[in-house]
Amino acid sequence: MNYRFSASEHLEREAAEGELRRFLDRILGAGAFELRYRIERLDPSPEAIERAELRVLFEGPDRDLILERHGELLEALEYLAVRALRLDPHLYDRVRFDAADFRASRLAELQLAARVAAQRVVETRQPFRFNPMPARERRVVHLALGEFPGVRSESQGQGEERQVVIFPAAK
Repeated sequence: MNYRFSASEHLEREAAEGELRRFLDRILGAGAFELRYRIERLDPSPEAIERAELRVLFEGPDRDLILERHGELLEALEYLAVRALRLDPHLYDRVRFDAADFRASRLAELQLAARVAAQRVVETRQPFRFNPMPARERRVVHLALGEFPGVRSESQGQGEERQVVIFPAAK
């Protein structure tokens, strides 16, 4: 079953949540992870940085394991889950996995990095190029810079190499 969005752009949450539970029970059991999870239903506002409608929160002895290497395993589990739900790639951000407020910390880190880089661009009048990052993180940077005077940002590159570049705004 594909969990498309309705005309109002919301997940069929009940069906998606049930399928998500089946997937997580299978994958966590097969991997012998010592993790518990709970699924929260969210109603994000249109201007929210995160547009998740279902958030999966993990707890348990293996929580730190899924957060190692900048949350690489957490991200992989999330990716597999949205693929199991058969969501189109542009809809992946409607399901979010988290543990120990990892996502909130990462958002704050990206926002701070954006402000520091923007200040540097204002002072030096030289563009600043971030390392490649996923679309969700690029969006956070662009939103953080939207209210920063004297700079503009754009994404450049292709695929996995796409990155945010901050430029001095035209005078």
